[in-house]
Amino acid sequence: MIYPLPRKLKNGMTAILVPQKGATSMTIFVMIKVGSRYEARNINGASHFIEHLMFKGTKRRPTTQILTSTIDRYGAEYNAFTGKDLTAYYIKIDACQTALAIDLLHDMLSDSLFDIKEINRERGVIVEEINMYEDNPGMHLGDLLEEALFPKSTLGWNIAGPREVVRQVTREQLINYRDAYYAPQRMTVVLAGKIMPGTMALLQKTFGAVKPRLVGADYDFSPFNPPPQLDEPVIIQNKKTEQVQLGLAFHGLKFKHQDLPAATLLSTILGGSMSSRLFINIRERRGLCYSIHASHEALEDTGMFSITAGLDKSRLSEAVLAILTELKHAVRSEVTREELCRAKDHLHGHTMLAFENSAVQAEWYGRQWTFLKELQMPEDKMKLVERVTAKQIQRVAKAILQSKHLAAAVIGPFTKNAITRLISRVRF
Repeated sequence: MIYPLPRKLKNGMTAILVPQKGATSMTIFVMIKVGSRYEARNINGASHFIEHLMFKGTKRRPTTQILTSTIDRYGAEYNAFTGKDLTAYYIKIDACQTALAIDLLHDMLSDSLFDIKEINRERGVIVEEINMYEDNPGMHLGDLLEEALFPKSTLGWNIAGPREVVRQVTREQLINYRDAYYAPQRMTVVLAGKIMPGTMALLQKTFGAVKPRLVGADYDFSPFNPPPQLDEPVIIQNKKTEQVQLGLAFHGLKFKHQDLPAATLLSTILGGSMSSRLFINIRERRGLCYSIHASHEALEDTGMFSITAGLDKSRLSEAVLAILTELKHAVRSEVTREELCRAKDHLHGHTMLAFENSAVQAEWYGRQWTFLKELQMPEDKMKLVERVTAKQIQRVAKAILQSKHLAAAVIGPFTKNAITRLISRVRF
């Protein structure tokens, strides 16, 4: 077991090397601690917009085609994503091309042109991306669910932003936002897989040379404080569909909460596999859905425990009551010893399989350092999971699954009043 150690580059940026025995490829991840929850209304969507513009040309590689053809030549996997609190860029490539991958990502993140023609062209691309998500109920459901669960918080805002902001935000606003947050102290670069000789020297020469940005301009987000009770817990998108998309969510636990392993096991037992309670009871025994899933996502100051399902629209009431009955059962009774053992084995196996991928390793350690400033091996996480008891899971279920913090989102041919009445019928 090789323990990765964080190292400081000369400008204060953190670099992490994760050697993988037997690997022939490598993944480089660059993470910036910024996302939509850091934004103001007039620039909502800026984090995501900037992510797009990083692929539109640099001084040395002035066009998208030059950028992409440079990396496509070697059959690499590359992309980026923007979240509520994180923006990340990555390349997975033959380790022999490590120098190219490092140079290319450094070039994009430190010297992109932000050409006004490209900005204006990309406005239309992002609007079409928003349209795509809104036209896909399975994709759009999460946005509605977050809006319902996190009222009066930037956590409830759409990551891509509203169309009117995308169409109007200026080049100056985007550059100012980038310069405030794309700073060494907010950035982490991780390489996992086959680590070539001289990698640290390359990182020092490139990412270590990133200049500090505007000091004090990177304003922190406002922590989310759950209201005593959600005033508007239901959001409906009335849409003519054959299948209704349902999301139920509760406020969850933050990154550093000691009960996080128990919350993960609870979501696994309820809806983390094809043998979970919800899958067996809602799909297999009742035939009410095709897909159903439970998950817990931790953030710095809160979390989100959610259940999502694609349901038979003619039997929505039956399905909702059946799901809520399963949640009630988790609150009122301990999980069985067999369920607990199977859930622990499932998490262990899933984690070990995932860690054969250098991209998973790079993202894992990058997220840990970005948000926790510590590095935990997967084996260490599994030890914490193994210590969780049935009593702990029931206690966590009682803490999370509270009727007053239940939010719901529905996409289908229904009215808000009908769903609200349905949700209000069950108390945990």
